Order: sequence, then structure tokens, then C-alpha cells
Amino acid sequence: MKKITKICCIGAGYVGGPTMSVIAKQCPEIKVTVVDINQKRIDQWNDNDLDNLPIYEPGLKEMVEATRGKNLFFSTDVDKAIDESEIIFISVNTPTKTYGKGKGQAADLKFIELCARNIAKVAKDDKIVVEKSTLPVRTAEAIKSILDNTGNGVNFEILSNPEFLAEGTAIEDLLNADRVLIGGQETASGQQAKDALSAIYGHWLPKERILQTNVWSSELSKLVANAFLAQRVSSINSISALCERTDANVAEVSRAIGFDSRIGSKFLNSSVGFGGSCFQKDILNLVYIARSFGLQEVADYWEQVIIMNDYQKRRFAENIITTLYNTVSGKKIVFYGWAFKKDTNDTRESAAIYVADALLEENAEILVYDPKVKAETIYADMDYLGTRSPEENRRLLKVTDNAIEAVENAHAIAVLTEWDEFKSYDWAEIYQKMLKPAFVFDGRRLLDKTTMEGFGFKYYKIGES
Repeated sequence: MKKITKICCIGAGYVGGPTMSVIAKQCPEIKVTVVDINQKRIDQWNDNDLDNLPIYEPGLKEMVEATRGKNLFFSTDVDKAIDESEIIFISVNTPTKTYGKGKGQAADLKFIELCARNIAKVAKDDKIVVEKSTLPVRTAEAIKSILDNTGNGVNFEILSNPEFLAEGTAIEDLLNADRVLIGGQETASGQQAKDALSAIYGHWLPKERILQTNVWSSELSKLVANAFLAQRVSSINSISALCERTDANVAEVSRAIGFDSRIGSKFLNSSVGFGGSCFQKDILNLVYIARSFGLQEVADYWEQVIIMNDYQKRRFAENIITTLYNTVSGKKIVFYGWAFKKDTNDTRESAAIYVADALLEENAEILVYDPKVKAETIYADMDYLGTRSPEENRRLLKVTDNAIEAVENAHAIAVLTEWDEFKSYDWAEIYQKMLKPAFVFDGRRLLDKTTMEGFGFKYYKIGES
């Protein structure tokens, strides 16, 4: 088996940056180059101030500090990195299509195809090309076709190596992965490629955690894993609505069923809904694939997970409006959190976006505080929805960097990200600054109801009557 000395990753985002940083740290003999056509993003990765990295992830800046300039490099010279590398990871965005066949469900593969065509154009010797992005089943076959038919006659082996990272714990997930999945062709050269990639992960993971499959099983496993996890979130969220109409407590229900070893306790925390780049996109992709094979009942089943998630966000916003005497027009509502979960600055599909949109439609005045998300990102999220003009978004929604001063004369606080720092606030002081009655709507079940009501708050917690 050929010893790998140079690899590159096309795409310096939430998957490519952390994954390559860990590989560089664990494989000091391998030169790792992360490339992206976004100059601003690459400049951020190369910034001397490591607090300015484009991605916030606990432990990431320490990884970058230990390896950058030694065997980890960030560049916009994509062609050079492709030419020099023996293994090329493709880690570009695969958003849900907004046009044409499969609109709203299928993955948009235009960036994947552009990468494949660029690799085919540049490569002058044999390469291993690794799908790292989340992709539909049989995308590897399409990539292989592009490379073989437009390339320079060199041999390409295509591997599927899906990521199973949870944002906020990505570095830990990489260092202590419960499994790494590597799918490839079941040929002699395909096996050699799988073994070469396995050897890289083998620098720090035991052999039994590195699973080799055929390429199609690997691609489908990623979609199915996220679909199963998201289904659990939507399932418990559906029960939270029932709990609020009865004397049941969703936390007690979750704890009770979580003790069943057949079910387990993970992903049973009721909330305002799941977000992030993977769950919704992957389920919609699974729905599209099922429909394309005529499996309507299968598609309907998985689509219901998305419907329930949307319902939970809508229900949370409607509860705020109803509780505030059926009107939020002109009322100041402070959002604690905008990221889709704690310990990340990723806002893709964050519940906060959709709750804000619903409240702004009622002319609420929203003030957002998030410890890691920048104002430009928040406004970009709202502008992307297209519900109202950018000027209107900026008139009705403001961003602050002071969580305590933000609540001055506020009617309500909505907790939309489970940042640990929110639990340490002086809530008695916060209560004194707010208009009375002072409301807190806890969309993440972060705070203690008895304590909050003891301060004087009118307190709403998802899954409790």
C-alpha cells in the first residue's frame, strides 16, 4: 500500500476545517492543505488572532495553533493543491435544491460537479477522491463518470467517507469517533484506496472502529443515521405538545422511556425544534429518493418528521403571541441565542430564524444576543427568507453584545439556544430591568421553573402545562 504524504480538502467549512485540522495534528508526516475559493474565509483561517477563525468549535483553535504553518495550510490555490495531493477530499456545500426537478427536497450537486470537473482538468497522476459532503446515494458513480470521461487518462478511485460530527463537539467526535465509515468499489484498486484512507484514521482510532463497505451503503448510511436521530427529536416534541395540555411533564416522560435499554436516553430532549445543516436536508433528500423509486408511503413517513419540526417552531411563536395578550406589535422581545445549538456559531436552519420571522410578521421588536454569532450572519439569515425587505428586517430586529442590558424595558425573553452562560445569569437583576409582567419563554428547557417563578417571572417551558 502506497504511503500517503499529501492530502487536500476542497471546502473550508464546518466539516473540512475541523476534520483536516485533526488529521494534521494526528498525522504530522502528512501535508494537509485546505482550499476554498472564498478569499475571506481563507483569510480568517490564516488570521493570527485565532479567535477570528470562521468557525467556532471547542478545541478547534488549539488544533489549528499546533499545526498551521507546519503541516496544515489554508489556501485559495485550488489547482496547485489538487495537483500535489494523493488524496482529495470534497467537502463543499450540498444544499437542498431551490429550482427544477426535486426542488425543496433533492440535494443540489452543482458544487460537487464543479469540483469533479476541476479535479479531472488538473490531475495528471492517479488520485483517490473522497466524498466528505453529505450526498445522495450513487453520487460517487456520477463523480466517477465525470472524472473518467473528462480527465487526462489517470485512474481515479472514489471513496465515500461521510462525516458524523455534531457541531459543538466536532473535535471530540473526530478524536474519539465511535465509527468511521469508508465506502469504495469492491475491486483490487478500490480495496487499496479504502486501506489507504483507513491507515490515516488508524493513526488514532482502533481498527475495529473503521468500517469498510461498498460505496452505496456508505452514502445511504449517512442519510439514514441523521433521519433516525431527527425522528427521535420530532417524536418527543410531538409528545411535548400533549404534555402541555395535560398534567404530564415531558422531562419525566423522556426520563422514563429513556431508561428502556431498547430506546436509550439520547435525542429525547424536547425543544423548539432541531436545526443545523444536516437533519432537515438529509431527511428531505431521503424523501426525494424514496419518491423517485415510487415508495410513496416511505416518503410520507419521513416527511412527517419535518412537518412536526416545523409545527414545533410555529407553536412556540404562537404561544408567545397568545401569552402576550394576543399581540406583540411594538413589544420588545429579547432572543437569548441564535445559533441552532450551543458551542457553535452555525445558524443554518436555526429555530430562532423562524420564530423571529413569525414574530416580525406581527410587528414585534426583537433584540438578539448570541455569544458567538455575528450581526451580519443574523441579518443574512433573515434577508435570505425574503419575507420582508432588508431595511425592514434591520428596523424591527437589532443585535446586541450585552445580554443583561438588552432586557431593559423588554416584555419577554425567548431562550432559543442552550448556551451554558444563560444559566449563570443573575435572573433577579434581569427581572428588575424588564417591564411587568415579565415573561420568559424557554425553548430549550434550560432553566428551572420553580426558581424562575420565584424571581417573579411568568415562565413558559416547552412540555409542561
